[in-house]
Amino acid sequence: MTNRITKLFNIKHPIIQAGMIWASGWRLASAVSNEGGLGIIGAGSMYPEILRENIQKCQKATSKPFGVNVPMLYPNLEEIMQIIIEEGVKIVFTSAGNPKIWTKHLQDHGITVVHVVSSVKFALKSQEAGVDAVVAEGFEAGGHNGRDETTTFTLIPMVKEQLQIPLIAAGGIATGRGMLAAMVLGADAVQVGSRFVACEEASSHINFKNMVVEAKEGDTQLTLKELAPVRLLKNKFFEDIQKLYTTNPSKEELIALLGRARAKKGMFEGDLVEGELEIGQIAGLIHDIKPAAQIVRDMLKEFEAAKVEVASF
Repeated sequence: MTNRITKLFNIKHPIIQAGMIWASGWRLASAVSNEGGLGIIGAGSMYPEILRENIQKCQKATSKPFGVNVPMLYPNLEEIMQIIIEEGVKIVFTSAGNPKIWTKHLQDHGITVVHVVSSVKFALKSQEAGVDAVVAEGFEAGGHNGRDETTTFTLIPMVKEQLQIPLIAAGGIATGRGMLAAMVLGADAVQVGSRFVACEEASSHINFKNMVVEAKEGDTQLTLKELAPVRLLKNKFFEDIQKLYTTNPSKEELIALLGRARAKKGMFEGDLVEGELEIGQIAGLIHDIKPAAQIVRDMLKEFEAAKVEVASF
């Protein structure tokens, strides 16, 4: 399949693996890239030197294109960007910040820049900032979300209507049928997060992977909107948040409950009681843990079968 995204990234399939914190290291990124998609290293949960190590290992594990996802809200952002440039990374996905700050600088070093947004407004601002493509992510997605709670299949056609640059759909996509639906609505590719959390190469803890596989409809919910909206699996920590909300808490009280390294505790260390467990609504359709390459192949097979089925209507 050849389209604007496959040409932009020089990849075979329009499937992008999201750069999820505590899950997206070099093993996952290289596995997806080797299968013809675009693997992404998630810099959000890595110290600068750990990121450098992951980039170098990924370069040894694949000759195919891969990228790095950089949330622009960390204090060592300049050091992270410098490492990305020094190590010769060719694709960067930015999020959680103003794309104007880094886009031209990265492009001047030969890097393709994609920005993640949750609204038409910010998609257009990203286009004005000169990014090469946009990821439009609906609120079904795991992890941090937009405040407007716009669903993916509402957001994609609204963004497509006004955007000229390539568009990647994200949020609630884990199957070939979902991929086809997103592309029919105007996306050039899909970004997949939750499905790759529950794969063999993800660095997320096996306890977390198993809980994702066991999740059913309604087992996730968006919360902590006063800080940064985040979709979590319901566990004791989530229930503690809900209990605190009954007292009409201040922002400071919510920050105190959240504490430090709560996401690491849950997703990387496997504490399913006190940890923060970020995953999307699509977890209800994830039923097993398997290799990343198999996930890509299964999505493509279902995508092609769904196209034939739709053509027969």
